[in-house]
Amino acid sequence: MPASASSSLPDERLTSGAARLASRYAGHFAPETVLGLLSDSYVRLTEHARVRTHLVVLAERLTAERLDALAQTQGVMGSQRRVLFVCSHNAGRSQMAAALLAHRAGERITVSSAGTHPAAEVEPLVVQALTEKGVDVNGDLAGAFPKPLTAEVIEAADIVITMGCGDACPVLPGRRYLDWPVADPEGAPIAVVRTIRDAIDAHVTELLVQLAP
Repeated sequence: MPASASSSLPDERLTSGAARLASRYAGHFAPETVLGLLSDSYVRLTEHARVRTHLVVLAERLTAERLDALAQTQGVMGSQRRVLFVCSHNAGRSQMAAALLAHRAGERITVSSAGTHPAAEVEPLVVQALTEKGVDVNGDLAGAFPKPLTAEVIEAADIVITMGCGDACPVLPGRRYLDWPVADPEGAPIAVVRTIRDAIDAHVTELLVQLAP
């Protein structure tokens, strides 16, 4: 990564991540593409962050997810079926759905989630409810954080499942869209969060029968 790269980034601490990403995707994407997506990811995350301590790490991870999605769309990397869960804040419903599907499907399906107006963090009771269900916090839920909805992940998805985001989720031709009408766990007591979790898990079970019996 050229030394001048740091001058085109919104935070000079992103330089190391930019170099890692450029090396990881060498031969697939130009360094300029990586820098552009990394800068954009960082700026998008700062719009909703309360604490900026970990934004550099999160921006690198979000950029990697976007590059993976872009690579699949262009047919240069991967061919797994992809499911994208979208809700308003990406702090409750979509995080639960993504973690449950990833836990149940393993490596058979690529799962991601995003929010039209992402919150600052995942709801703590959502993490608790998922842990009670056997979801591995260090695996299926490792490092989960609210992410903005980006064009790359939508275009790469075979199925987009909306969960209360209404008309805010853009509709692209050629994608299969489903809507799961489940309640929002934000601010709810743990008993209610568990009920919402179980409702989502029932939907996940039905989806898995269709995608990966």
